[in-house]
Amino acid sequence: MGISVSMTVNGKAVTAEIEPRTLLVQFLREHLRLTGSHVGCDTGQCGACTVHLDGRVVKACNILAAQAQGAQIMTIEGVAAANGELHPMQAAFRQHHGLQCGFCTPGMVMTALDIVKHNPNPSEAAIRSGLDGNLCRCTGYHNIVKAVKAGAAAMKA
Repeated sequence: MGISVSMTVNGKAVTAEIEPRTLLVQFLREHLRLTGSHVGCDTGQCGACTVHLDGRVVKACNILAAQAQGAQIMTIEGVAAANGELHPMQAAFRQHHGLQCGFCTPGMVMTALDIVKHNPNPSEAAIRSGLDGNLCRCTGYHNIVKAVKAGAAAMKA
């Protein structure tokens, strides 16, 4: 028995029939084919599935798609400009080697955007605290913190 959900994802209205137990991350990946939000842990521990829901950062593996009914969702696919030009935060991650395998990167970027939204000039401590719910098994966070700092500066320019 399915239910109908409608929301706006990356500026586009979408409607689909889903099972009531469908997680938002499953809806994005399987129904909309937006695979940038990764499934890492299914428990909200790793942050690889991080998206923005009505302007706040959320872990899409902890939310049912039905709970996002009528919401505005932004995924990593909606961050870059329509012409493909990287957002300053994405460019900073690339420039400062804030990624290795790339699995955590979409969630890190989405969280970094939220950090900078609330604090346009975050300190290293504020960045590390803000990234606390996002795990990276490759980088040791040093370059991620540098990338967020550089991305924040580029967003102000």
